Amino acid sequence: MKKYLLWGATAFVMILSSCHSGEGGNPKEVLSQFFNALSKKDVTLAKKYATKDSEGMLNMMEMGMKMSGNMPNDHADKMFEMLQNVQMDDPVINGDKATINVKDKTSGENTDFVLKKEDGRWKVAFDMATLSEMANEKMKEHGMGNMDMDSMNQQMNGAMDSMNSKMPDMKDKLDHAQKMMDSARNMLDKMDKNAK
Repeated sequence: MKKYLLWGATAFVMILSSCHSGEGGNPKEVLSQFFNALSKKDVTLAKKYATKDSEGMLNMMEMGMKMSGNMPNDHADKMFEMLQNVQMDDPVINGDKATINVKDKTSGENTDFVLKKEDGRWKVAFDMATLSEMANEKMKEHGMGNMDMDSMNQQMNGAMDSMNSKMPDMKDKLDHAQKMMDSARNMLDKMDKNAK
């Protein structure tokens, strides 16, 4: 009887702990996993830790990384390096919303990241509205005043619409350029073979 009671208590503790830790149970761990995925440029994995509303922003990041390909991108590389060099405070939880202060150890700059409960799991809010609010807070901190959120959102949405409308055209141009480069490479290979 004691053996069954001990086994039952152990199972209960394991189930309870798995509900509060691991994937989606702890806001700090979720944000850490999100940063880890982004630092490895694994946007697909990052989406697993982000709200559904964040998918558009993460898709844009992924598209930007694919478009830059092997070309050097100092700004993106610095951002990914920074993600590996942060210190997170404990989350401040208020209902279905959590805020975690994140400090860049190099610059000393602090930013509050927001997580929201979605389907019972904590997810990083990396959507346009949340990022706009974060940017507005940073601007206030640096004495740049309070930018009108509606104006900021309209500008951001306009920029996104413009990018999205040009993306199909840009993709076609990149595909065409790739075909031209492949054709030129084939011609050079043939010329090289004929020269031998």
